[in-house]
Amino acid sequence: MAKAKTVYICSECGGQSPKWQGQCPACGQWNTLVEGMAEAAPAGSRFAALAAGAGKLQKLSEIDPRESPRQSTGIDELDRVLGGGLVPGMVVLIGGDPGIGKSTLLLQALASLGPKQKVLYVSGEESAEQIALRAHRLQLEAGDMPLLPEISLEKILPTLRETKPDVVVIDSIQTMYSEVLQSAPGSVAQVRECAAQLTRHAKACGMAMVLVGHVTKDGALAGPRVLEHIVDTVLYFEGDTHSSFRLVRAIKNRFGAVNELGVFAMTDKGLRGVSNPSALFLSQHAQPVPGSCVLVTQEGTRPLLVEIQALVDSAFGNPRRLSVGLEQNRLAMLLAVLHRHAGIQCADQDVFINAVGGVKIAEPAADLAVSLAIVSSLTGRALPPRLIVFGEVGLAGEIRPAPRGQERLKEAAKLGFELALIPAANAPRQAIAGMRVIAVERIEEAFSALREL
Repeated sequence: MAKAKTVYICSECGGQSPKWQGQCPACGQWNTLVEGMAEAAPAGSRFAALAAGAGKLQKLSEIDPRESPRQSTGIDELDRVLGGGLVPGMVVLIGGDPGIGKSTLLLQALASLGPKQKVLYVSGEESAEQIALRAHRLQLEAGDMPLLPEISLEKILPTLRETKPDVVVIDSIQTMYSEVLQSAPGSVAQVRECAAQLTRHAKACGMAMVLVGHVTKDGALAGPRVLEHIVDTVLYFEGDTHSSFRLVRAIKNRFGAVNELGVFAMTDKGLRGVSNPSALFLSQHAQPVPGSCVLVTQEGTRPLLVEIQALVDSAFGNPRRLSVGLEQNRLAMLLAVLHRHAGIQCADQDVFINAVGGVKIAEPAADLAVSLAIVSSLTGRALPPRLIVFGEVGLAGEIRPAPRGQERLKEAAKLGFELALIPAANAPRQAIAGMRVIAVERIEEAFSALREL
């Protein structure tokens, strides 16, 4: 009997190397090669064409695109992140920390879809009794929901062909295995093979499929990076497991906008959508306090009001710069701009920045709000009440416009804010009822305008 050959497989791209190296020769990532067994090529082709004429040369003008109707999951916040609902043939990958609510959310969605669609829940991690206990605890009317506790791909695919569900959940892809491969479930080869076979079946049969994925300690989806390329939509659960609030963000979506955000609250009846998420990210102060500034940020198509808090204090030794929820390197850049163009000196001060509510802000439109919060904390003077701010600050001290400025202002006015400090390029052509808009072009102009209020 031939001895099994040992190879080293990259956990990021799935590339193989005959010996261990510090860097993957295929994708260039460091310390990603793990030892595994070489897989024998199975007999026959497992990848036939999806449809007749799939390899035929066609002209784009001759193709008749069909707009597939979307099926609502019954959870408004989840529909928002998906781009309006599920599409036949859509494959969704959802990842998050253990215990954050992935299985709970999907069980609620299937219970809502059950009366209207044929659904199937495939569980590789929990027994049927555990899922029944969760459904009973959440008080879901899901007594007729088909449930398949199975991890073998060769048993799951025939069940899918026989039952022909409209929506199927695979929980999770890391527990599935195919008998054509020798490696253990969760290995790079098994995850890639099972995901590819399930995705092809979903596309061929026109069923919507949701794959649950594990995450690494760094928060990225476990398994080969190609897993995210195979699927149509990638969703990430964010938030602290000790908090009652959860954020679901779309990182990739072939059927909708990316960076959409869904906000949920964890209750004893499961996850519930939050209709006014801005209330989560605004602290309720009895009176204005120094170091607090309200930012209007844009998450996909949704404007959100988030409170930015700054604390500037005398440093003991080396000054510290700490940012939670915002980019750390951008904080150092803003401090240099404040010193050079506004005469604000923070070289001997500790500077701490926090975005309230645990939300992560990546857009540069938060620059002006962070700058005002820092100066407010440094001087000990609170900003005017009911003030909202947004705008990008350049290295030359200019304030650049932010996208969708009108939507941001209208959302702030709807929530009762009466004063806005924004870039001059975002100044509205028509007055917004109940809101006074101050448009500035440079950072020093912003501070001058605040002194006059």
